[in-house]
Amino acid sequence: MSRRVSDEAALSAMSLEELWRLFPVILSDSRPEWAEIYRREKKMLESVVPVSRIGRLSHFGSTSVPGLAAKPTIDILLEVRPDSFVLEALPLLEKCGYREMHRDEARMRLVLVKGYAADGFRGQAFHLHVRPCRDWDELYFRDYLAAHPDEAERYVALKRSLKEKFEFNRDAYTEGKTELIAAMTRRARKEMPGRHIPA
Repeated sequence: MSRRVSDEAALSAMSLEELWRLFPVILSDSRPEWAEIYRREKKMLESVVPVSRIGRLSHFGSTSVPGLAAKPTIDILLEVRPDSFVLEALPLLEKCGYREMHRDEARMRLVLVKGYAADGFRGQAFHLHVRPCRDWDELYFRDYLAAHPDEAERYVALKRSLKEKFEFNRDAYTEGKTELIAAMTRRARKEMPGRHIPA
């Protein structure tokens, strides 16, 4: 049995609480190499997904904002065309070391991960979000943080506070950020109307 298969089996058998203990919320100071790590992963994804199917590849999340403290996980948005290709892309992405974490067939969304093993993080962690081409909130939120350093600091302060309370509860950590992210995203859409509408 390969290490990857045994890791997948072990991780699948764990409870949510066990997974949170194994993969706690970690916050790191900004690292300049995150941009280069994203570029290398983007190049690899472009080599396995037919270019005719890629609508857009984007680095988002806190690692995409220079100077922002972040969980050291590279978040990538892979927008595909046509919408049906979201699920069809899965076998191609699994060959690149990704494994499915979540799927929403009604909204045609997949979340895949890489860098998670039965004994903890292994190498660089990635979250790959595969969706149809749309005008996604995450891209506006990223741009808003980059354009507003004071607001970015406010967001970091909230993340640090939540990390102290919920280091071993990722759901609570994420939920604690939801209201502020939604408010900032609304402001971003007003400031940058139509910026990320697919061509």
